[in-house]
Amino acid sequence: MNAPTRPSGSPLVQLRHGHQELVLGLLRAHGPLSRGELGKRCGLSRTTLYDILAGLLADGVVVAREAGPGTGADTAPRGRGRPAETLALNPAAGQAIGIDFARRAVHVAAVNVAHEIVGSAGEPHPADLPWPERVAIAAHLIGTLTGGPLRLSTLTAMGVGVVGPVVGPPDETAGAPPLETLLRERFGMPVLVDNNTRLAALAESIWGAAAGHQDVLYLRLSHGVGGGLVTGGSLHRGAYGLSGEFGHIPVHPTEGARCECGGVGCLETVASVNAVLAAYRAAGGQADDLADLAAAAQAGDTLALGVLREVGAMIGTVLAALSNAIGPQVIVVGGELTRLGAPLIEPIEEALAAHVMRISRHRVGLRRATLGDAGGALGGIALVLHESPLLSRYPAEPDPEERPMNHSRRP
Repeated sequence: MNAPTRPSGSPLVQLRHGHQELVLGLLRAHGPLSRGELGKRCGLSRTTLYDILAGLLADGVVVAREAGPGTGADTAPRGRGRPAETLALNPAAGQAIGIDFARRAVHVAAVNVAHEIVGSAGEPHPADLPWPERVAIAAHLIGTLTGGPLRLSTLTAMGVGVVGPVVGPPDETAGAPPLETLLRERFGMPVLVDNNTRLAALAESIWGAAAGHQDVLYLRLSHGVGGGLVTGGSLHRGAYGLSGEFGHIPVHPTEGARCECGGVGCLETVASVNAVLAAYRAAGGQADDLADLAAAAQAGDTLALGVLREVGAMIGTVLAALSNAIGPQVIVVGGELTRLGAPLIEPIEEALAAHVMRISRHRVGLRRATLGDAGGALGGIALVLHESPLLSRYPAEPDPEERPMNHSRRP
């Protein structure tokens, strides 16, 4: 399995890091172990192992505990000296952070050295908020997850999701430093950047609605529309990091609105949050936000129900075409728009059933995403850990040779 990008350094530094990961991996897999048991399992010399353990103990990544009966410590009788002790992962020590820089919000998540999720948090912001201020929000949110100052020395990397294709620096406009530079300066660690919706697809396929499935089609309906593909048990990135741009499939190619991608009548122009609200208002309805629209639909407002039925039909038709081409086991839909519930989901299901090939109708299931706003950040963590089989053929970061254009769209 490919390993995530690690801190650069001399071969000796890289070798030491590999030894640390070996020891941490054994403690994850087997729980608390004595030094003797670690030595038997890791194959390192006693001197090397004790040096690695000294560093991990000093950093607080590993803690020493007095061994009790049945704890797995060496069972040979001991004299009056130091009591037997075991070494264990310190759940309070952070290891990986995921950040999702969405169009109008920042979402973060963190896991500890045992790969247990510490927590997640989010905060909305104006769509035009500068990158330095977004990074400041992320830093504040990360602090709320850990209950205090974050132990940066225990972190291996940071996984970051951004909107749009990731084929170059996320944003270098107005003389501002690129996002990766801002994050490295703020946190002092390697940063892996990928499309946030593709990361959400990864998270849903590991921990969420599609967990355990080998072929998954994911669509997120938010302020933008995008998705991700898992095919044959692997997350699909595409030749240039462009996989999953389902929001730019035309549904009204001649009469539709102009899309920010340069096309006309893309799915994003009719099925994004602002587009749906605009359609409802154009039909004569009044709604300031999705909550108002949801309330109107729940109350049986025919205008609201009609708009959602039309939007749902277009979404379902696109999903059917994608399904016919890809053949997924599961289709997952997420994003703020799905909070509208049955008035939107049922038309999607109806259009999907009407347009997907007959042989596939009983084989493809439509599910709502379960990870909510934290999906993209959790996917960033998965990218950093790079332990899921879904990432076995997925590059930890884009190949510099595969960057023919700049990523210029803001979240």
